[in-house]
Amino acid sequence: MDYTQILIKPVISEKATDIKETSNQVTFYVLPSANKVEIKKAVESAFDVKVDSVRVIRKRPGLRRKFGRVVGKQSGYKKAYVKLFAGEKIEFFEGV
Repeated sequence: MDYTQILIKPVISEKATDIKETSNQVTFYVLPSANKVEIKKAVESAFDVKVDSVRVIRKRPGLRRKFGRVVGKQSGYKKAYVKLFAGEKIEFFEGV
């Protein structure tokens, strides 16, 4: 599978920026069927860096409630925290 199909988009938030600065980790939304090995290869080939480890979390879809009634559905996602080796950095995230 091509890395453009595995990596959906980067996560730009306060928590993701703090993790990037303190522990050299970047965060991506990824394809729900992707595993850690595929994510590692996708990041290494897309950004030409060495990946140390990958942690993955999944948020399952849920119901949106308003005043006790169901009014819609929240979509689920899969997020990957990718830790880079010391000295490695992704230029895409610099200045964000």
